[in-house]
Amino acid sequence: MTLQEFFQICAENPAIIIFYYLALPLTALLAGIFGKGEGHISPWKYLYSALVYLAAVPGVFSIMLSLYLFLFEKRPILETDIYYQILPVISMVVTLWLINRNVELEKVPGFGKIGGLFIMIVLLLSILWLLDKTHIIAITFIRFEWIILLLIAMLVVMRLAWKKVFE
Repeated sequence: MTLQEFFQICAENPAIIIFYYLALPLTALLAGIFGKGEGHISPWKYLYSALVYLAAVPGVFSIMLSLYLFLFEKRPILETDIYYQILPVISMVVTLWLINRNVELEKVPGFGKIGGLFIMIVLLLSILWLLDKTHIIAITFIRFEWIILLLIAMLVVMRLAWKKVFE
């Protein structure tokens, strides 16, 4: 199954997607009501951590997919799909806002890792976009495995530099 086939199946059966993206903010709202002021305590913080991941991973993927479609595929903005480009982002923003009303997001386990993942994906997508726009043609005798290792090393160095700058 390709990603396009998965999106087609989701578009044909939107009830599950709509339920999922409505259930996340609703769960955060109910957790905020029942656990008012206790968001940093053990059972609630793990619920919030699960909600953050369940909302942020599809939301970040949706943002990156949209950027890819607009920058690389040159897709018009009027062809934006509501189910997998808009709804995940709205659900992520509302869920994170509702969670932030009850507990500071820095106290939620794993929240910093989502931000780091987002930054790394944005940096990688930016590098790929710049390479695409420069139309550099390289003829090299370096094996492809070495190029992949060099790319991984560059990402590790970027990550370490990013940590030094902001910590």
